[in-house]
Amino acid sequence: MPVNRRFLLARRPVGEPVPEDFVLVEEAVPAPPPGGIVVRNHYASLDPAQRGWMDDTPSYMPPIPLGDPVRATTVGVVHASDNPDFRVGQWVMGLNALEDYSLAMPGGFTMPIDVDAVASPSNYLSALGAVGLTAYFGLLEVAQPREGEALLISGAAGAVGSAVGQLGKIVGCRVVGIAGGAEKCRRLIEDYGFDAAVDYKDKDHAALVAAIAEAAPNGANVVFENVGGPVLEAEVFNLALHARIVLCGLISEYNAPEKLGLRNLWQVLTRRATVHGFLIADYAHRFAEGGTQMAKWLADGRLRADEDVQDGLENAYAAFMRLFSGANTGKLVLRIA
Repeated sequence: MPVNRRFLLARRPVGEPVPEDFVLVEEAVPAPPPGGIVVRNHYASLDPAQRGWMDDTPSYMPPIPLGDPVRATTVGVVHASDNPDFRVGQWVMGLNALEDYSLAMPGGFTMPIDVDAVASPSNYLSALGAVGLTAYFGLLEVAQPREGEALLISGAAGAVGSAVGQLGKIVGCRVVGIAGGAEKCRRLIEDYGFDAAVDYKDKDHAALVAAIAEAAPNGANVVFENVGGPVLEAEVFNLALHARIVLCGLISEYNAPEKLGLRNLWQVLTRRATVHGFLIADYAHRFAEGGTQMAKWLADGRLRADEDVQDGLENAYAAFMRLFSGANTGKLVLRIA
């Protein structure tokens, strides 16, 4: 009989998570509740946001309860069904957890997917999932970049950042990415078509401000922020007049016991810039629209989506920590089945 391995949150991390914060257990495979389904998870998305869900602090989603599996978006196959709209063997995507089998109630984030339309089902966790749609709606709907504007992206070599940069090129922006290390900066130029790349490593505040100014001499019209901390502080010294900052993530602060915040808001004021907090959940009702366009750009070769697929639920901790070491090369995905 199959068992359900579950990667549970055993205690709340303090700072950077350690292996003792989690435990892998084996339980019986659940039966579907009335009207529900059981999903055999094949791939799970590993995202910086999961670190925030582990804290017992107010957020846009409730904290993961201690003793529950770590929440994650997954794609998988219906293993058992008590719902006439979902048949056994059908591929679905939903907000589930790091476990072999998940109970799900159709509706909300649980939806069928067409795996014949993509190279791998994992694509629904990258270009056609929350990552690609974060780039699509965050840039095109929130920032509304115009042709010829300078687009500055932090965490640019990551899954979201690299997609944002490519979409920026599609709409005619000059795209500047900030990333850590020469290899990531090379990928921004050669793989994703950025116009310029800034390596933030081994630079103090003044040097990083100067490097951004050299890459965007007229200032950034749009900043797509994924990092926060010292990187964001350097960016706001390089804003064009009436710049738009899309605040998508703050990964540099997720493991920090004390949050840094932004200490030079005066620069935002003097440049008459706007800061827009962005969550992809606000656009859930338009996922089909964004996914259709992203799929077309992928098929046309105008968009590249790299995935870093790690194997095995037993390796969930090591795979998750790749997000914070910068080791991942593309959208980080855990292959479960």
